[in-house]
Amino acid sequence: MDSQVSLNTRSQMCMLKNGGLEALLWGNYDMAANVLSRLSTMMLLRLKLVSKGLNDLISDRTLARLQTIRTETVCGFFYQEMYLNNDVCASCVSYVPWGREDNQVCNNVLEFLPDRVTIQAACNGLICCRSRLSSFDTMVYVCNPLRKEWNKLLLPDPNKVCSLALAFDPLKNPAHVSTHFKVVAVRNGVDDILMFNIYSSETGRWRNSEVICRCNHNLFKNKSIFAGGDLYWLTDGEEILMLNLESELTLLVKEPLPATEFTMTRQFCIGESEDKLHYVLLSEYGLQLWMLEDCFASQWAVKYSISLKELEEDIPEILFNLAETLNMILWLDLWAFKDGILFIRVSSSVYSFDFETRKAKMLCGLSTLGASVLFPPVVITYSLSLVPLDEE
Repeated sequence: MDSQVSLNTRSQMCMLKNGGLEALLWGNYDMAANVLSRLSTMMLLRLKLVSKGLNDLISDRTLARLQTIRTETVCGFFYQEMYLNNDVCASCVSYVPWGREDNQVCNNVLEFLPDRVTIQAACNGLICCRSRLSSFDTMVYVCNPLRKEWNKLLLPDPNKVCSLALAFDPLKNPAHVSTHFKVVAVRNGVDDILMFNIYSSETGRWRNSEVICRCNHNLFKNKSIFAGGDLYWLTDGEEILMLNLESELTLLVKEPLPATEFTMTRQFCIGESEDKLHYVLLSEYGLQLWMLEDCFASQWAVKYSISLKELEEDIPEILFNLAETLNMILWLDLWAFKDGILFIRVSSSVYSFDFETRKAKMLCGLSTLGASVLFPPVVITYSLSLVPLDEE
């Protein structure tokens, strides 16, 4: 945002604070939309209670989509514990907020859905879940937890699906019809072949993509990332699976550094920031944040590189003797990354780490989540959104 826009926005914000809500709303609709789209989702929720006029404006789909892109960064993460080597999820889905003074963990936040679910992916305020009930029909739910709205779709060939991903771009489509999103189901075929089923909310049906990908690595469940129009899946090899949703081109992107570079146990995860795929790596070289510049050439750029010694100096209260403890697998785990914020488990506590400020903040203890360290949990970052979902 340039200085002129910032100045105008500040003056308009003063009008809001000084009781000029109705005057601003009815005096200049475009100005009101411009100001409101720059406020946080939680503030907009409070302002909806002020008057019917504000409620109608804030409920407008166009403003909701614009506000999601302009202001909303990561606000926390969803957590679900895994058992039996990722085959079974705990029934409780917890939400851990970030960026607020009150970091109270919220449990069973998806209880408004008609089934018990396992969380699969999140994208721009929407959540994708899969039903856990034993039946012939496996349902997929795409929901907005803030509005407690959902769409339900039947998942074809659920026994062959190894991962579900969600793609939603609030500004890509016009706002006059519905919230268009896509769900991608990755299916295992023979001879290490991956196939893709794609559901479009615009057409209301699944279709088999003609594209396939040969990949001899396993996908990490619930680790899909949507960035720049592409979906990415972390694998247990040294490659990241990419699917472009426009051309349906698939590609295996090499990780920034080969495993042969390391003599110690490394921790890594992928995430999105500024609509780009990022790769977080903790190794004997320190904590590094890489950004993907060219997927076809597997070209990465280092945005941050913090040595182990510097990490210990920056946050000595939680990190110490890193060179000696990195090989202790159960001691530390990189959970997720979004918008410059890394969520990390250190021993029995959960922290956030801001790459820009190099500050860490404790969010909660593992006991609050009812968690153990024996199996990797499902951790999915989330940003709030007021975007409505139309009922099917």
